[in-house]
Amino acid sequence: MYGYNSTQGCAGITQHREMQGRAAEPQQQPEQQQSSDWNWGFSLEEIFRLALKFFKEMNGKAFNPTYEENLRLVALHKQVSLGPFNPNTSPEIGFFDVLGNDRRKEWARLGSMAKEDAMEDFVKLLNSCCSLFAPYVTSHKIEKEEQGRRLREEEERLRAEREEQERQDEEKKQQLKLEEERRKQEEEVRRKQEEDLLLLLEQKQQIMAALNAQTTVQFLRYAQQQFPDSPEQQQLLIQQLQEQHYRQYIQQAYQVQQVEQKQQDSAVTQAAQVTSHSDDMESVKNAINQSESQSPEPKPCHLFLDRSPGEVAVLAPSMWTRPQIKEFKEKMAQDAESVITVGRGEVLTVRVPTHEDGAYLFWEFATDHYDIGFGLHFEWPNSDGMTARTCNGTSVPNVTEVVPIYRRDSHEEVYAGSHHYPGQGVYLLRFDNSYSLWRSKVVYYRVYYTR
Repeated sequence: MYGYNSTQGCAGITQHREMQGRAAEPQQQPEQQQSSDWNWGFSLEEIFRLALKFFKEMNGKAFNPTYEENLRLVALHKQVSLGPFNPNTSPEIGFFDVLGNDRRKEWARLGSMAKEDAMEDFVKLLNSCCSLFAPYVTSHKIEKEEQGRRLREEEERLRAEREEQERQDEEKKQQLKLEEERRKQEEEVRRKQEEDLLLLLEQKQQIMAALNAQTTVQFLRYAQQQFPDSPEQQQLLIQQLQEQHYRQYIQQAYQVQQVEQKQQDSAVTQAAQVTSHSDDMESVKNAINQSESQSPEPKPCHLFLDRSPGEVAVLAPSMWTRPQIKEFKEKMAQDAESVITVGRGEVLTVRVPTHEDGAYLFWEFATDHYDIGFGLHFEWPNSDGMTARTCNGTSVPNVTEVVPIYRRDSHEEVYAGSHHYPGQGVYLLRFDNSYSLWRSKVVYYRVYYTR
């Protein structure tokens, strides 16, 4: 009974194949047109694995192939996995095992079909006998494309992160390089500043040593008069006076430098004007030479007053201040001749002749409540060879300005100074209150000489 059904089934298979072949003849051309899309963009191995998975999972569930299609699919699978049929190596099958014999026969019919051809036939046969296979492959294709997209996005993200990390690393390197350069520059600037500071300190020490050699005697005598019983206070005062004297020297040297710069700028301007009016370069040289010959000699950077050619050189004064104004005024108030009143709008002059036993003149003054103008002049006698000036036929004494008249805050601290005798003559201490129209000024002062 089982063998009869098997024979009838085989005959049915043959008849079904003939009918299927005849029915397929009119559709041969559309199949050829679709033959290029049978793998849906997958490789042969990939599409075969999908087809085999679908066949194992869905056979008898989602689709039911015919008996002969099932035999063909199983045979193709064996051809791919085991190669062509070999009766010597294949296990024996019982006579009554109809399914096993049919599968062996179908496998043997494939002959020496290549593995690739067997995989291709397997996929095409499965697609032709099951309409669900194409959507199944399409869904996997979409999933594959999605996986590919996600993979590309992940690769792009990793690439972007890598590039960003590289950029940050490069920025850090550049930043470290810039910081290193900046640090080196700061160290160089700091080193240069330290060198300049050391040079300035050295120059200051040299200048102060030279200045102190000129003023040691007069500052010592002044300090001894201020603090006769306190050597420590004398030394402190001398140091303060020397520091103020140094600042005065630097200020005067700076002013001299500014005057020289203005003279040089004036010479360059004159040369430029000559150039604009003449193309003759010789004229430019003559103008510059003439300007240089007419400009005065540069003033030396030491404390001498400005003078005209032929005049006696006069040393600049030394001036300083000290804060003990209350004690000074109380001491001066004990002597009525040391207190004077300068009326509003007035200029009061105190004449102090040089002393034959003296070499330096010292002065100190302070005021109550308000400032006052102060200046110092030196009046030369005719006997010293200084020519007197004439004004409207009247002989006028020749006077040298030692300290120009400026308003001094003498109500806040004591103003003091000294000057080396330029010769025999008369010092003129001028207290100027001409700018005040309403207030008189009380001045406490004293003047003395030292050797």
